[in-house]
Amino acid sequence: MRPLFFALFVFASQYCFGQLKYPITQKVDVKDNYHGAMIADPYRWLEDDNSEATHQWVNAQNQVTGSYLAAIPFRNAVKDRLAILWNYPKIGSPRKEGEFYYFFKNDGLQNQSILYRQKGLTGSPEVFIDPNSFSADGTIALGGQSFSKQAKYMTYLIARSGSDWQEAIIRDLSTGRNIDDTIKWIKFSGISWLGDVGFYYSRYPIPDAETKLSKQNRFHKVYFHQIGTKQSADELVYEDNEHPLRNVGGSVTDDGRFLIISQTEGTSGNELWVKDLAAKQVGFSKLIDGFSTDPDVIDNIGGQLLIKTNQDAPNFKIVLVDPKKPAKANWKTVIGEKSDVLQGVGTGGGYLFCSYLKDASTRVYQYTYDGKLVREIKLPGIGAASGFDGKSKDKSLFYTFTSYTYPPTIYTYDIATGQSTLFRKTETAFKSEDYETRQVFFTSKDGTKVPLFITGKKGFKLDGNNPVLLYGYGGFNIAQTPGFSISNAFWMEQGGLYVVVNLRGGSEYGEAWHKGGMLDKKQNVFDDFIGAAEFLITNKYTRKELLAIRGGSNGGLLVGACMTQRPDLFQVALPAVGVMDMLRYHLFTIGWAWA
Repeated sequence: MRPLFFALFVFASQYCFGQLKYPITQKVDVKDNYHGAMIADPYRWLEDDNSEATHQWVNAQNQVTGSYLAAIPFRNAVKDRLAILWNYPKIGSPRKEGEFYYFFKNDGLQNQSILYRQKGLTGSPEVFIDPNSFSADGTIALGGQSFSKQAKYMTYLIARSGSDWQEAIIRDLSTGRNIDDTIKWIKFSGISWLGDVGFYYSRYPIPDAETKLSKQNRFHKVYFHQIGTKQSADELVYEDNEHPLRNVGGSVTDDGRFLIISQTEGTSGNELWVKDLAAKQVGFSKLIDGFSTDPDVIDNIGGQLLIKTNQDAPNFKIVLVDPKKPAKANWKTVIGEKSDVLQGVGTGGGYLFCSYLKDASTRVYQYTYDGKLVREIKLPGIGAASGFDGKSKDKSLFYTFTSYTYPPTIYTYDIATGQSTLFRKTETAFKSEDYETRQVFFTSKDGTKVPLFITGKKGFKLDGNNPVLLYGYGGFNIAQTPGFSISNAFWMEQGGLYVVVNLRGGSEYGEAWHKGGMLDKKQNVFDDFIGAAEFLITNKYTRKELLAIRGGSNGGLLVGACMTQRPDLFQVALPAVGVMDMLRYHLFTIGWAWA
């Protein structure tokens, strides 16, 4: 059935597309003058997401889409197989807080995973938070969680109907019940606890009801909320009214001594300010100036801050900075820059765990706090590992490993011996052992070598007959590392190849790679993606009639640009939630920060 399935898919797609009749979209006479150039914007009226005309347009478009999907003759077969593949227990890594271990679990087809807790690793689990019970229609989603330092409370964030606006709800861990204390109008914020007393968070002023989902956000501020008090009494900790478009966030070092304020003007680059809470410092002092680097505070060591930075180190290094003498000349290098990119640093058991990227795959090294290498941690294979974070007295840590053919699997890591032990293996109906991933490199338009991950059935042939789904992102300093996906697994079961291209704009090869795909270099990202498609066709992985491209958000912009520049190269294009209006996107919500 499977080879036939794809032939039928291509035929049905072309046939159905030929029968589509799109609703007529009204055009209006709107023009803008950009430095003497008059640019028409005939669909400006669709920016009003509350108008009845916009609602009618959306409904008409959805009706066309619904009719198209309903006409696919094998849609139920796809649905049935996906239900089988998705129906397996999905369990996250446990984390110990107080006397309990907390972990997420999804029995198979639940809309949202449930947070459980149990005493000890072999205790009986109990449901702690079930986000599926938040609303009857499933429109309230669970966001991040944060535990107070002595595990007396936990905050969890919720979002309604896919909005970026969030509320923080506080739960008493001893009773397992929420307390009457909810914080609203949170956006683009974490929660950072100061002991069990309260926490720092970021919010915007209360928006107008009519424009809260579209109006530009301004004046982000950091507050401190004391448990048991009203939000109206929260202490304003940090604001910058001279720069209304900056985002700010507050975090406390693990020992509670320093409060760090991070300010950003976009999606990369941040400035750090610091306050010594133990010394009852009044006001903040600048720790790292400007927005040209990406510093991140790891820990406090005897009054000095351990910081991951790309200052004079595009692939990042770790330095020790004295808050009283923060000038760069006084920094002490703890772990120097390497040829691979330092992606993240975890702490646990008195050690540093540094995760590097080697050609978009994870390598993890264990170091002492003074920078001495203990060992490279042996991982199960080429893929992506996450975790390696815990408390200072931990003897072991948990980490998760995954790849394009390897479902997320949890291991325990013995800090003293370096031994990894399988903790929980994911069992699915997908036969991973029948599939393989090949990493290849191609030369982009300007001569840059760009990597591709190509995954499919073992022994797939290079005869031009493989349906290919090509995925890309290429932006915001985000690396595309190997990861398992059921929808991609289904695609490969039918004989397709799933291909991920590590485009410039990401963080796969450090800051130079990132900057090579942004601002006036953005065309490089499109050229890389087009070059990947041409490479796949030239080398007979596929042909253009069997090539589909997909991307979301910044990747939606990527697909939109490539289908416009090279419509001859792709059979199918899926630009999900793409940012397409380059002249006006900055006027809405947080769009200004993406420039």
